[in-house]
Amino acid sequence: MATLALIGAATQSGTYRRGCLMGPAALRTAGIVETLTELGHTIAEDFDIVPDAVAIDDAPYAPAHHIGEMAGWTRAIRRAIGIAVRAGHIPILMGGDHSIAAGSLAGVADTDPKAHVLWLDAHPDFNTIRTTTTGNLHGIPVAIAAGLDGADLIYGGPITPIDPTRITMIGIRSVDRDERALLKAHGVVVHDMRVVDEFGVGHLIRDTIRRVSEAGGHLHVSLDVDFLDPDIAPAVGTTVPGGATVREAHLAMELLHESGLVRSLDLVELNPFLDERGRTASLMVDLAASLFGRTIMDRPTQAW
Repeated sequence: MATLALIGAATQSGTYRRGCLMGPAALRTAGIVETLTELGHTIAEDFDIVPDAVAIDDAPYAPAHHIGEMAGWTRAIRRAIGIAVRAGHIPILMGGDHSIAAGSLAGVADTDPKAHVLWLDAHPDFNTIRTTTTGNLHGIPVAIAAGLDGADLIYGGPITPIDPTRITMIGIRSVDRDERALLKAHGVVVHDMRVVDEFGVGHLIRDTIRRVSEAGGHLHVSLDVDFLDPDIAPAVGTTVPGGATVREAHLAMELLHESGLVRSLDLVELNPFLDERGRTASLMVDLAASLFGRTIMDRPTQAW
């Protein structure tokens, strides 16, 4: 059984929709602590991050906004993830919008030279601080963690960049033009929903596990609510139709658990203000349970 560190990052500065800052509280209310404990895991820590105070003028980087806030969260999260990993814990970062992954990815890269990334999302979040057209910084964390334009600004110093060829994205279905060019240029493995439809999520996850295993690596999993279809997970401000089903998502988590390769996890973009009686928060907790060992025969019957 694992020793886990639950780390909340109550921020919405990377998005234009209010509500993500309630995400960590919603996951706790949905029973993430009790669920993981019942599976036999130990919760070594359960706390919320306090961001660093960072002042950066947005004007030279327009339309990017709230850069200082993102930098403050990123630096604090990077330290917290590093501390958890060095203590032998599996960190679970609970968000908050997906900009917080810039912190978790950097913290993982600092402590694990064998780290690979599995990005489960409707969006690749591979814009840079210069290519973003919306200015919403939840669209840049992967590129920043890979050391692209803006990394020094956000991190306030050097990082160990994630090798883009060690990043696998599944579920992608909304990509900006410049982002597409960056993904191709840097060798990121991208499986959009067309590929999921053709080959099945099980095949893609198994192939990812095979490649990471052959490289002697470990996995950081970053799970965005909008990886899921909005019909089953409405609590997200960036809904894109045609996402993963409940069973596809659970299968992915079950296979990842069986691999034994997962060393860290993000649960992000949960916006309880947009939820329906907590159904999305409960689903995210249920998926985390599958990642940490709950089988389909163990799942309780739920009524909505």
